[in-house]
Amino acid sequence: MKGNHQKPNYTGVPTVVFSIPPAASVGLSEAEAREQGLKFRVKKEMTSTWYSSRRVAEKYSGFKVLVEEGTDRILGAHLLGGEAGEVINLFAFAIRSGIRANDLKHTIFSYPTHSSDVQYML
Repeated sequence: MKGNHQKPNYTGVPTVVFSIPPAASVGLSEAEAREQGLKFRVKKEMTSTWYSSRRVAEKYSGFKVLVEEGTDRILGAHLLGGEAGEVINLFAFAIRSGIRANDLKHTIFSYPTHSSDVQYML
């Protein structure tokens, strides 16, 4: 009756570009994290030589993950590859739920899926 007074929470909302290969992102970029004055580590790698990519002949795949130093909070994840649109949801869930990088790293995912690669991305 008095209008909507709730504000949406966009924390951990993933985006995907369904190109070939797909590209997906959630959370902060490196530039955004720097602008906020956050101290973080970046792990990035091309993954086309990883088994999960080779077994489906994926020529181009890779990732970049930002984790805050001190808190182990996942700040952002950026993925390129065939299952990027699915795997990004794991990072989105972790960001939105406050799951720390170390906890996600020690989660066991079915192998040989792209999700099982998450532990190597952290």
